[in-house]
Amino acid sequence: MDPTTQAFLAAIIGALVAGAAVLAWHVSDRQQHQVPPQEEPAVPPGVATVLSVLRSSAVVVDEEDVVLKASAPAYALGLVRGNRLVAEELAQLVRQVRRDGQIRETELVMTRRGAPARHVTARVAPLSSRLVLALVEDRTRERRVEEVRRDFVANVSHELKTPVGAIRLLAEAMHDAAGDPDAVKRFADRMLTESDRLAQLVQQIIELSRLQADDPLEAPTPVRLDDVLHVAVDTSAIDADSKGIRIVTGGAPGLEVLGNEEQITAAVANLVANAVSYSDAGSTVQVTTRADGDEVEVAVVDQGIGIPPEEIDRIFERFYRVDPARHRSTGGTGLGLSIVKHVAATHGGEVRVWSVEGQGSTFTLTLPRYVGAERKERL
Repeated sequence: MDPTTQAFLAAIIGALVAGAAVLAWHVSDRQQHQVPPQEEPAVPPGVATVLSVLRSSAVVVDEEDVVLKASAPAYALGLVRGNRLVAEELAQLVRQVRRDGQIRETELVMTRRGAPARHVTARVAPLSSRLVLALVEDRTRERRVEEVRRDFVANVSHELKTPVGAIRLLAEAMHDAAGDPDAVKRFADRMLTESDRLAQLVQQIIELSRLQADDPLEAPTPVRLDDVLHVAVDTSAIDADSKGIRIVTGGAPGLEVLGNEEQITAAVANLVANAVSYSDAGSTVQVTTRADGDEVEVAVVDQGIGIPPEEIDRIFERFYRVDPARHRSTGGTGLGLSIVKHVAATHGGEVRVWSVEGQGSTFTLTLPRYVGAERKERL
């Protein structure tokens, strides 16, 4: 190749290289100065911060039903799995609000496999043009309390109806038998029995209602268990004598607990009365006390009908009776053990039961022990 041709090709190659360099520089410069498109923030500023400290279950959902943000309680309640809402009813409510922008509120029942149903209140509102906020409050506890209240009222109404109806029938019978002194006396005695039962039921309802308020003990004082046992045994003495039942007390004397003497006496008295009511004639009921470190135990042992194993967990329920066929004759209200349970809880203790059907039962009330100031110094 002659020198002229070589020079010409070199000039062309040089021009191509220079052009490519200039083009590359322009592309690079354009990329460096190009401004990226501004995207709408996924969650409005401040919302994420609020959700992170919110005690309610809150969820932010976008137009694709994807959960963008959820508070910790929302996960604990099981509202969200991955990035989707678990409850289809709630998801449908979110879609409706997204369509028309109207705030909606409803009650839902959420069910999960292996977990009890949860009653919740959901309030859903638009957060922006494409985001929806759902606030969910767990109302399960309130529902349970309401159910318990309704059951309590129904049970009280049923229990009150029996003695009130009996007193009315006896009064009518007395009126018709006005000329028969023996019949009048017999009906009057029955009326006294029913009125006493009615008064006992009303008193225990009032007592249980006060205990269930969960109010703290007002000015707790040292309570001598010797005095408590004396009153509790004396309360059931007449019923025990009528059945030939012997009540024996024993254990460590001089023990004290800190609390409300009236409530503690009512609890022990209910245990003794329960033992006498469900014991056979001629048997023995033992009431003993003992110290166990920082606690004091009051044990009431009977030789009664005992409790079937499947019913032991239910005996502390209000109005529950182990032997429905006998509760009329025993005069029980079904509230005594509930009162014992609440007194124990109020005083920071507990009540336990051991029982063998057909042999008897042992109820043990445990309360924190009180040690006087002088004894504390010696210890």
